[in-house]
Amino acid sequence: MLNQVNEILKNDGVIAYVTDTVWGLGCLPSSEKAVRRIYEIKHRDGKKPLILMSDEFYNLFDYLKQPIEKEAQKLIKKYFPGALTLVLEKSDKTPDYITSSLPTVGVRIPDNKTFANICRNIEGRVLATTSANLSGEPPALTYEEAVKYIGGKVDLVIPDYGYTAKGRASTVAGFKDGETVIYRQGEILI
Repeated sequence: MLNQVNEILKNDGVIAYVTDTVWGLGCLPSSEKAVRRIYEIKHRDGKKPLILMSDEFYNLFDYLKQPIEKEAQKLIKKYFPGALTLVLEKSDKTPDYITSSLPTVGVRIPDNKTFANICRNIEGRVLATTSANLSGEPPALTYEEAVKYIGGKVDLVIPDYGYTAKGRASTVAGFKDGETVIYRQGEILI
């Protein structure tokens, strides 16, 4: 199946998969066509950016402006992998079509073995991603819900192999003047 996933993604495909929080919908960050499909599938407002996720933080370095601020580094060490999305300054490698032309990008390392295994077997080991649901609707929490909500619109819904989503969204945090700012309170309390 993992060879199939890589082929789908390399051909501008969109996949759905389990994470530690909710089910995700993703594609390769280099595929503008697939990113546009994600917006169409979800009926998502074009002003709402996608985030980047991987199995290891070092896979995301090239997408981020260096150096990463000290407060962010502390949170990365403490909470990654886990239910935390950090909004950081993006590098020139991060396409505007992922970030809705914002100067920042959200990054996350889910704590889920099925998701990590997917990343380890795809080109670049990074996915541009969002939750698997229609905008305004609750996110999918199970394989069955993912199939029901978006199964007919994506190229593949990957089984969870027993590693389920907990159902609570990630905390989204950023930084302003060296201070941590919470944009969405989720599972992790900072």
